Amino acid sequence: MPVWQRRTVMTCALLGLVLAGIDAAIANIALPTIATDLNTGVGPVTWIVNGYQITAAIFLLPAAALGETRGLRAVYAFGLGLFTLASLACALSSTLPLLLLSRVAQGAGSAFMAALSGAIVRKITPPPLLHRAFTAVALCVALSAAVGPTLASAILSVASWPWLFLVNLPIGIVTVSLYLYAAPRHQKQAKTQRFDWTGALFNAGALGLGVLAVDALSAGAHKLAELEAALCIASTIALIYHQRKQPHPLLPLDLLRIPLFALSIAASVCAYAAQIMAYVSLPFFFENFFHYSPVMTGLLVTPWPLLVACAAPVSGHLASRHPASLLSSVGLVLLACGIGSLAMMPANPGLADILPRMAICGIGFGFYQTPNNLTVMTAGPVHRSGAASGMMAVARTMGWSLGSALVALIFDFDKASPDGGTRTCLWVAMGIALLGATVSVARRSVRKASH
Repeated sequence: MPVWQRRTVMTCALLGLVLAGIDAAIANIALPTIATDLNTGVGPVTWIVNGYQITAAIFLLPAAALGETRGLRAVYAFGLGLFTLASLACALSSTLPLLLLSRVAQGAGSAFMAALSGAIVRKITPPPLLHRAFTAVALCVALSAAVGPTLASAILSVASWPWLFLVNLPIGIVTVSLYLYAAPRHQKQAKTQRFDWTGALFNAGALGLGVLAVDALSAGAHKLAELEAALCIASTIALIYHQRKQPHPLLPLDLLRIPLFALSIAASVCAYAAQIMAYVSLPFFFENFFHYSPVMTGLLVTPWPLLVACAAPVSGHLASRHPASLLSSVGLVLLACGIGSLAMMPANPGLADILPRMAICGIGFGFYQTPNNLTVMTAGPVHRSGAASGMMAVARTMGWSLGSALVALIFDFDKASPDGGTRTCLWVAMGIALLGATVSVARRSVRKASH
């Protein structure tokens, strides 16, 4: 593939990843404004975020399966096009039901982009350049997390909330046009393979009900959370049992039987769970316990994703020379040390106390992310890149859901403590990061599957 073509396709894949990452959180900032404009309550309007997240989780594995069987070019373009059209629909929505429906469609489109970006990068990148390519992937994920809230605030300071979605239109139209022009027509794996609708239904129950259970737990609806969690577990068991009988399973059991792949996915779940526990609990720590303003709290959290972006190129360069298991383990140990140091902050910390600790967390996560993602995408055969990319996105979603659930549980059971359970959250997050480091070290004893 010519260099210009590879770079064009790579740019389109990364832009899709950025759009999906930014829009996952960009609406959070505008929820009060949207509630006032649409004359609705705060409770119903939160489903603008929840509907997006649940739909995105549900469609990750189906999107990966369709990408492998129907071709990455067509399926990724479909997802990007759906996301762009749904963004227009969000901007034009005049009622809450229309906006919710549009956000659900947008979440589905984002799932296709998030699930297939890694597969596209793997397919078009020569093996010697893979570490650089996945460094770019890690950079895009980190920058979208850092830029999202700031971009939303900047747009709302000069325009109304529909412009949060309208800005996606020119980017989406240009990206899908360039992608269709430059993307190679990869051969489909199985032209006559039927889509596993039963597996997709069980998958929707497993992931969707899991996210709903976390939301109910956070809202204090314990009975509902227990019911949804039980249904989630039942759906997961049914999914695994059903997938064992399928010649082309939606859940990539063949990849999960590869020890290197399975351990990398497990490490990813631990890393993202530890990250989200810190992300969710730290604002409460800074505002309620240390009495920083919301604006200052946002600035205090910013060094984490920025340092992830700075550390990712370094770890990507080292990944071509040193074992990924070693680099990821060092990164997770650094992350654990950073989170633990945040839990041990003095009673009245200044910027000199907080910022270095946040920087350690960011550097640690940045060192972990690129080598681990590279291992996930290269542990299995090339023709299973779509499934590997989908599982990478599923691991991220599972980690975030698990971490959010643990924060809700700790805040509920430790609310009598002076800090409201925030330090407990950070200690648990540190333990999960160390567990991830242990899992990552275990990869040194297994060999990569032959391709």
